[in-house]
Amino acid sequence: MGESSLLWLRVAAGLYSLGLLDAIVTVLRRRESLFRVALGAFGLGAIFQLVSIVEQGLVQHHFPANDFFETMSLCAWLVTLVFLTIYWRYKAESLSVFVFPLVFVMTLVAALSNPVSRWSSEAVRSTWLTVHIVLALLGYAALLFTAIAAVAYLMEERQLKRKQPRSFYRLFPPLGMLDELISRSLGAGFVFITVSIIIIVIWAHISYGTSWIDNGLISTSFITWGIYLALIFFRVSAGWRGRKAAILAIIALCCSAVTWIAHFRLESRLVQ
Repeated sequence: MGESSLLWLRVAAGLYSLGLLDAIVTVLRRRESLFRVALGAFGLGAIFQLVSIVEQGLVQHHFPANDFFETMSLCAWLVTLVFLTIYWRYKAESLSVFVFPLVFVMTLVAALSNPVSRWSSEAVRSTWLTVHIVLALLGYAALLFTAIAAVAYLMEERQLKRKQPRSFYRLFPPLGMLDELISRSLGAGFVFITVSIIIIVIWAHISYGTSWIDNGLISTSFITWGIYLALIFFRVSAGWRGRKAAILAIIALCCSAVTWIAHFRLESRLVQ
């Protein structure tokens, strides 16, 4: 990717980061206090990204989807365009919780198309990887607590519907408290996983250049993050509460179990 088009793309990624911040605040505090600012930055980022895409196509004399990074940038811009169109027509602010983080991560990955100098210090390299691992494990732990609360919710709800609850279930917190625990742990886990994704993408880019794209093990972190993003969308945007949210959390834990195992394999290979 050309230096000029890459510069515009990185500017767009920086602007999209305000959307990610808004999504995090919305998930943790359940209010869209930064939405207007993030939406303005999102629209401006789309303009810079369009300039990057057009310039890349003109310089290279081909449709700007010639490799993984160009395709990722184009897809991110199309998602942005669709979201802005839907928002202009329907004022669907709730979609931003899903779209803002997705577009930022896609654009960040696209902006790492050109190799950079390697780590100047092995200690710094190891520290970045350690931070990623800690954050990822915290994210998995939060998802585990979410699933445990979900199981307790389903069991207690079932007993209450029978109107003959056993004495054992009286030890469980009230349904409202369990629902709140699901929401809080899910939000915290989303933040941990998102930050860990950003760190590992930058770490892998500096360590391996663009070759990390072909490493299937790194994609396990993206799979877990995608599961979290779906959970957040249905929880915050679609308004799923109670039984639906509990079932979804259990399914997400089962899906993440595979990526969790693969993540440990990833650690053993990356630290070599």
